[in-house]
Amino acid sequence: MTSNHSHHHHHGATENIKTAFFLNLFFTIIEFFGGIYTNSLAITSDAIHDLGDSISLGMAWYFQKISNKKATKIYSYGYKRFSLLGAIINSVILLIGSIFIIKNAIPRIMHPQESDAQGMMWFAVLGIIVNGAAVLKLKKGSSINERVVSLHMLEDVLGWVAVLIASVIMQFWYLPILDPILSLLIAIYILYNVFKNGKESIRIILQGTPLYISSDKLKKKILEFKEIKSIHDCHLWSMDGEYNVLTMHLIVDSTMTWADIKLLKTKVKTILHDDFHLEHITLELELSNEDCAYIHCN
Repeated sequence: MTSNHSHHHHHGATENIKTAFFLNLFFTIIEFFGGIYTNSLAITSDAIHDLGDSISLGMAWYFQKISNKKATKIYSYGYKRFSLLGAIINSVILLIGSIFIIKNAIPRIMHPQESDAQGMMWFAVLGIIVNGAAVLKLKKGSSINERVVSLHMLEDVLGWVAVLIASVIMQFWYLPILDPILSLLIAIYILYNVFKNGKESIRIILQGTPLYISSDKLKKKILEFKEIKSIHDCHLWSMDGEYNVLTMHLIVDSTMTWADIKLLKTKVKTILHDDFHLEHITLELELSNEDCAYIHCN
């Protein structure tokens, strides 16, 4: 049941990223023609940026697809962390894209450029619809890869909202400086989210405890079983932000029979899975009158 549940999430993530990839690629092609038609540097720059997004989305789709593969002799946990690798690469590309926006926005604040405001407005509306559809599709996802890709799409939506606002205002007042100012603010917002997601990715790579699981609450819950005397050598980490792994040693009453131990182990695993969203659980039960075999148990 656990394995099927996890597989369903990863398959859904692959389909979501696939949809976002084709939507973005399709609209990128339209953008290049739009930039030429409206003589808008903003739209042309957005097209170049979206081309980079399409490349990163393609990689995200590829890595997410690989992550669905089953475990092998070499990769005993499977390929789940490949989706995390895709998320890291996407974050780097998003970082470069944001720096590119800032680099181009600052000179345009100093020397504003005039564009076809009405043409920009209609392309902005189309951009919001297409990229907005991709964001809504990815918003339902739970993997880090989906969240990072969703951030790509959100950046594009916010970018087009900025273009729409600027184009409407520029049709009534001559204020071409609005476009680079809004672009600069959006880039800063995206950089904030890049570092936020990057911090989470690093935590997973270093096998840190998942933020949404309290190891103290977990131990307290397990110790509610009167047969369990103490807990040690507890290790809790996540493979990809979704698939969580736990190993721990439980000291149990020395009078317990093998049948009692098997039943206790089943009960503990059920609680850990249902209450703490743990997918892969390894429990080692030791009698209270024996020593742990591992020298470095903590």
